[in-house]
Amino acid sequence: MEHIRTPKVENVRILERSSGQRKATVGTLYLSATHTIFVENNPETRKETWVLHSMVNTVERPPTLPAGSQLILRCKDFRIFQLLIPQERDCLDVHASLVRLSRPEKYSELYCLSFNPNVNKEEREETWNFMDLMADYKRMGVPNNLWVTTAANSEYRVCDTYPSELFVPKSATPAIIVGSSRFRSRGRFPALSYFHQDTLAAVCRCSQPLSGFSGRCQEDEMMLQAVMKSNPGSDYIYVVDTRPKLNAMANRAAGKGYENEDHYTNIKLQFIGIENIHVMRSSQQKIIDVGEMRAPSMTDFLWGLENSGWLKHIKAIVDAGVFISRAVADEGVSVLVHCSDGWDRTAQACSVASILLDPHYRTIKGLMLLIERDWISFGHKFSHRYAHLDGDPKEVSPVIDQFLECVWQLSEQFPCAFEFNERFLIAIHTHVYSCQCGTFLGNCQKERRDMRLRERSHSAWPQLWKDRAEFTNPLYKAELSQTQGVLRPNTTPYCFKMWKGLYNHVEKSTPPRQSPADFLSAVREESQQLEEELTNHQEVAPGGTAHHHHPGSNQGIQHTKTLL
Repeated sequence: MEHIRTPKVENVRILERSSGQRKATVGTLYLSATHTIFVENNPETRKETWVLHSMVNTVERPPTLPAGSQLILRCKDFRIFQLLIPQERDCLDVHASLVRLSRPEKYSELYCLSFNPNVNKEEREETWNFMDLMADYKRMGVPNNLWVTTAANSEYRVCDTYPSELFVPKSATPAIIVGSSRFRSRGRFPALSYFHQDTLAAVCRCSQPLSGFSGRCQEDEMMLQAVMKSNPGSDYIYVVDTRPKLNAMANRAAGKGYENEDHYTNIKLQFIGIENIHVMRSSQQKIIDVGEMRAPSMTDFLWGLENSGWLKHIKAIVDAGVFISRAVADEGVSVLVHCSDGWDRTAQACSVASILLDPHYRTIKGLMLLIERDWISFGHKFSHRYAHLDGDPKEVSPVIDQFLECVWQLSEQFPCAFEFNERFLIAIHTHVYSCQCGTFLGNCQKERRDMRLRERSHSAWPQLWKDRAEFTNPLYKAELSQTQGVLRPNTTPYCFKMWKGLYNHVEKSTPPRQSPADFLSAVREESQQLEEELTNHQEVAPGGTAHHHHPGSNQGIQHTKTLL
């Protein structure tokens, strides 16, 4: 509370620009330790707007107007609020308070570590046990006679950004694992991400080798040989370097780089060309600017979209996933994926490939498990990438935003293959940035353990699971052939579109426009009620009254009518 210079300002005008609101609302602005709250003066509605401080990206102070001083709040979920404060003194105080409150300096200032709902210790523990990664590996058929768990990284001894429990090829001895880790950036040695039971091919991940121009390492070469031997049906593996080849070559000058095919027998090297975090950060800013255009012409919009390069980057990530999934499912060849450090582009490529390969990850629970595995446990740097704390702005980049968008683009091509709707993807996006739960806090498993997050915060997954009715796609049919097999998306450029549900909040203005999916959900609910009514009719004894009405049925009909 010590950062709040003024807790309450009256007669403030607010305009939510991102929702298409034209007329400002007058009310009172309150600052709490965790939220900025605006309560409108209108006695009939008294509408409240709550903005979590950790969701505030920037606080700008444009020039003062005759009517008062302005503040513009840009949020991490792309909402924009424009405030007009009568007194400049108050405006300066609110500005200084918000700048500090939206840039916490230590984890203990974050909402999830200061927010303590009435839950006992056992219940809190239970929220963290909701995700069971080992059960998911068991579902894949691992461990088996090809892939085994290793104790090499227990207590994070070999690699402090990897999980403590990992699967490696059966023939990889501890000496090979340790030797390989010393030859890989940040010690991130090859480990199993996904095992495909039908072909016995695997998706593995690591970081770039410390090869420079001529360096080599016997243990690392043996490690890649072991990955190949773990797939009896193939005599080579693909090494997918997700970087543009020029970037990978530039890394060689710094003593890093990529595998030399002369030293590693039985590998085929493939460069994919996903740009680095700095290019992506700038690209997303341009797409946000496109969303903020006021009454753009078609030329302005299309030029802005093209100039951002955003959809080109989304396509590159989907292409990486397609290459990996084809290698595994169609060719039966294992794939080792890396970028530079193996925690950004590698996470994107491996998780998109898993979604294409395995229908389980296209369900609500499955997507949670996939993010838990390839992002959280494998050490994607959430707190750095999504600016949870006030730190280096060059570390910030929309890496998981791009993954969620790839999933959305796929769901647009295969509308019956995903159990969840776009609301689920947007809810995950909000959780990543908001720090309302401990799930996405920290940069690796060890850091989360050292912060004792299981004791001090809650997991986001059980809450999302509880709300799953809101996130269910009415078109999903588990038994459809499209839902069952490997997804083979068309990645020609015209198949990609702007995700306006995430970037353009005008679509969410009130009253909400009924989406076809919502309408379908209502119709399905109505059909269910009518079926129940029919069952009730059929249960009526012969000669009994046939005019029995199910009490809920009229409401259902009423509900459907209001949607039309």
